[in-house]
Amino acid sequence: MNLAEQVVAAYIRRGWMIATAESCTGGLVAVAITDISGSSAVFDRGFVTYSNRAKLGMLAVPAQLVATHGAVSEEVARAMVMGALAASIADVAVAITGVAGPTGGSAEKPVGLVHFACGMRGKTAVHTVQRYGSIGRAEIRKESVNQALQMLLDAAA
Repeated sequence: MNLAEQVVAAYIRRGWMIATAESCTGGLVAVAITDISGSSAVFDRGFVTYSNRAKLGMLAVPAQLVATHGAVSEEVARAMVMGALAASIADVAVAITGVAGPTGGSAEKPVGLVHFACGMRGKTAVHTVQRYGSIGRAEIRKESVNQALQMLLDAAA
């Protein structure tokens, strides 16, 4: 059973719903989940908030957080997950924001830097950061999807 199948099965057992808030993965976590038959029982919605404007408008990420910390930051990932929960009926949400490359990196925020947050209603969101390095855009996005799915699975444990 692949990771997405495990997530869907775990959320069906719990009777919980999922929302995703994705930036650098462009909806790939939502695709991985909805590729699984029966996912309609657990997947509420996905937000693809690639631009800063989308993060502010769709997820109510405070503009000051983006201005102060940048879109690729723990603070913005946490705000994205809280926004996804607020704008959905999901019990659990996962958020991803990072630099998939091959361009767009900086010394402070290099290609391969990805922040994740997973939150549940009424609880503090869990954050993790991965530094994948310059392993290629497709690989960074693939690894990011796997990390997000693992966080969703862990939240249902």
